[in-house]
Amino acid sequence: MNEMKLSKRLLTVVKYIPKEAVVADIGSDHAYLPCYCILNDIANGAIAGEITDGPFLSAKQQVEKLSLSSLISVRKGDGLEVIQKGEVDAITIAGMGGALIAQILESGKTKLVGKERLILQPNIHAYHIREWLYKEGYTLINEEILEEDGKYYEVLVAEKGDKDAAYREIPIATGLFVGPFLAKEKNAVFIKKWSRELEHMQHIYQQIAAGASKTENHQKLIELSERIEMLKEVLKLG
Repeated sequence: MNEMKLSKRLLTVVKYIPKEAVVADIGSDHAYLPCYCILNDIANGAIAGEITDGPFLSAKQQVEKLSLSSLISVRKGDGLEVIQKGEVDAITIAGMGGALIAQILESGKTKLVGKERLILQPNIHAYHIREWLYKEGYTLINEEILEEDGKYYEVLVAEKGDKDAAYREIPIATGLFVGPFLAKEKNAVFIKKWSRELEHMQHIYQQIAAGASKTENHQKLIELSERIEMLKEVLKLG
């Protein structure tokens, strides 16, 4: 992967960046995504944010090597603290866990003015992000799920708006967990991922049920049972 050839998951992220936007890529690593956006006339300007020295210097070197310093600002800082309020039209956060992405959004929400499109690609636990978006009054406008190198990735696209719009045809708990758009489309990757998850949950349920009876185990069994039934319904496995 480089600035001319992105991974499938990052190309999916890029697809949702509005044309001629100023985009902030948080956790930009080598700044491949911002460089790609500028070189392909997708964005008019970009910010590459990094919290640690190594990736920050890598991003800086990459941008300088391509003579893009006038269009891409490489900044060192924690999450959204690298942007000024109202400075960007789109924010991308990719390649982290869902809980961490939700935490970055929560910590930096004072930097958001409501005009920004959020394009978020968690490696795991996307439901943490959906829960945050719902709580903060964002509407999901699209989602994609894909498989790359044997791993499953979800891309969530959100803007300020009617938070209930995406969940009108699906129970909210189910939609938050598996994704309202993804559950409706139910493509091959979605079925593959959640069929495996269902199998895994059933195995854990059996292990806990066979163990000693404890209050915390009882609660865990209730939670697992709810999610197992939820997945069976989504996958229509009876």
